[in-house]
Amino acid sequence: MGSLFAAHNTHQIPGADFRETDPNLRRLEEYPLVYRFPLLDRLPIGVPGIYSMTGGRQIGKTTVLKQWMVELLDSGVEPEHVVYYTGELVNDHYALVRLIETTVSEQPEATPFYILFDEITYVKNWDKGVKFLADSGVLDQVVLLLTGSDSLIIREARVRFPGRRGRADFVGFHLFPLTFHETVVLKGISVPEAKEVPLNASLIPAEVRVNLDQAFSDYLLHGGYLRAINDLTEYHQITQATFLTYSDWIRGDMMKRGKQEHFLREVLGAVVTRLGSQVTWNNLSKDLSIDHPATVSDYITMLGRMDVLFVQPALHEDKLVAAPKKARKVMFSDPFIYHAIRSWLNPTSSPFSEQAVPAIEDPSMASAIVEACAVTHVSRFHQTFYIKGEGEVDIAHLGDGKINPIEVKWSHRQRAKDFKQLAKYERSRIWSRSWEVPRSAGIPIEPLPLALYQLGVSPTSTGSWQ
Repeated sequence: MGSLFAAHNTHQIPGADFRETDPNLRRLEEYPLVYRFPLLDRLPIGVPGIYSMTGGRQIGKTTVLKQWMVELLDSGVEPEHVVYYTGELVNDHYALVRLIETTVSEQPEATPFYILFDEITYVKNWDKGVKFLADSGVLDQVVLLLTGSDSLIIREARVRFPGRRGRADFVGFHLFPLTFHETVVLKGISVPEAKEVPLNASLIPAEVRVNLDQAFSDYLLHGGYLRAINDLTEYHQITQATFLTYSDWIRGDMMKRGKQEHFLREVLGAVVTRLGSQVTWNNLSKDLSIDHPATVSDYITMLGRMDVLFVQPALHEDKLVAAPKKARKVMFSDPFIYHAIRSWLNPTSSPFSEQAVPAIEDPSMASAIVEACAVTHVSRFHQTFYIKGEGEVDIAHLGDGKINPIEVKWSHRQRAKDFKQLAKYERSRIWSRSWEVPRSAGIPIEPLPLALYQLGVSPTSTGSWQ
């Protein structure tokens, strides 16, 4: 494989302990909290084909690949039948074809062989190379798992591989930041299962309520990003280096895609100031130096493909589809990304204590962050909209052909007039910070931390509506 990739394939060195010699696994073991992603249970074992795993940068894709390598080796796969490559060191599809052809030619013909190719989208015209390899039969006995940070490019490329993608039930996977449920489990906090929760949440033991509330307050700071979670666990703050790592990733990847840094700054600044508000590309562009609404749309779309932003459309209630002519809501896909972007837009020596903590303590800012957190959680499981009528409903997802509306209320005051629109629907719910009030205006109230916890772990297949 050459010396370029040797550091990531130390499992092939006789007598070497892969867990101790691999740079990613070694750093992982230094964390106080180490997470095993459930996606590992869905990856193909011994079924040749072309598979993909998407997700934002720094989310843990490389960690999943290395953890999978460990599990493959532990299951009896020979070390020489597993290899890891990274697209950061491969220039184009010609080099890609030569690398994989050489690798496969050195393997026994009838043995399933695993090639884990990280950040494949760094390779110019990579999809042409993969298609050529598949058409020429080089991949007939290969489990080829490709990762990339641009979900749309990967999904579009998969469409060009008909009949070559493998016989497994799922060939495309997506890695999200940890859900609130996953962080609670990671931290070892004990919470009753959904079937054990009493109808009146106020009957849940006080200790459980306190623990969930504290865990959610922490989640509003570190989100689902493992490095930030471990910072807060180990240092009781998120370090400036961690904020910089994530903001630099976003800037760097956008620059690689030919975007302008000053336009990126303006667009992200506009999203920060309008968090929770309805916007159109036209009214956003009027407040920026960007001349055309299409440019604003292009930047936001790209940031969405990178899992930085989430765009929530309004619901066309008659057709139960997105209303394309109505304003949208644009929000950050994770609370920590919101804080990391703010630290880049307005640099400070201590972004955690001077920006992140004050943000979740400010009632107005906290409400916007909590609403975005709830919306993006639900969006992993259902296609998600908002409703604008006589009033606004924060979340509407569909089930059995009916609307399931949810209003997020993070203030302690619950006023019946705030739920005028919500009261029109039979499946309405309110997600609140209160554990004591079971209903308002006849609508059931659920403690928001408990409701998010009960959503469970993120789905992993991209074969869903996404």
